[in-house]
Amino acid sequence: MTQGNDQHSQTAPINNQSSVPFSSQLNAVAICRTPYKQKFGIPRQPGLVNAVGYIEFEPDFNHLDAVRGIEQYSHLWLLFSFHENLAQGWKTTVRPPRLGGNEKLGVFATRSTFRPNGIGQSVVKLHGVVQRKGKVCLVISGMDLLDGTPIVDIKPYVPFSDAITDAKGGIAQDAPILVPLTYTALATQQINLYSQQQQYQDLAALIEGVLSQDPRPAYKKAKDDPKLYQVALYDLDIFWCVTAQGIEVLELKPTKVTLLKD
Repeated sequence: MTQGNDQHSQTAPINNQSSVPFSSQLNAVAICRTPYKQKFGIPRQPGLVNAVGYIEFEPDFNHLDAVRGIEQYSHLWLLFSFHENLAQGWKTTVRPPRLGGNEKLGVFATRSTFRPNGIGQSVVKLHGVVQRKGKVCLVISGMDLLDGTPIVDIKPYVPFSDAITDAKGGIAQDAPILVPLTYTALATQQINLYSQQQQYQDLAALIEGVLSQDPRPAYKKAKDDPKLYQVALYDLDIFWCVTAQGIEVLELKPTKVTLLKD
């Protein structure tokens, strides 16, 4: 569940006083490091793009004992904060991209990022435990999280209870239809050169996975769209446009997006 592409409705914000005597302060146990450097372009659900990243534990939780036994699981649930959306608050209804951004559903009937407590949940594949720069880290893939997302809890994925084979998916029953990609000669040359470096070894697959899902807002997809688009992956800006054949990748340049420091 990304932080990006949900569309607010115009319903007035709700500010009720709770009748439940409950309050809690959540602290990040870890930070997620991902190739996604801006909200635009992040997959709208986990598992759609095989991007590789890390869960870096914060100092109070930076202990191997805290993850002892975790490698017996193939997947993990991540509970996280939509930290860049919190200031915008929440609304009772939202306009899901799946419905073209034109129809409203209740916020609790969607995975909208604009939620009362700003909490998201995603399942990721676990590849192992490593130590990087003095930090205990989990190597993961398939995440749909912005680089720097605060992780508030981590739980094992348990197949016999978490995988419900006959579940109904509502408006999201089926996977998104992929858009074909083409590349200019310049983009192909640049991708090949970058992919020879260790930190970009999955760049070609990452670009293909992200752009084939057409990350544009829903209202842009039903009309001619001459706009030049850019998506920041790793420390690169990927420039692309929409053609009659699908999406064309034009070129790659060093990003102008402010990057999170290690």
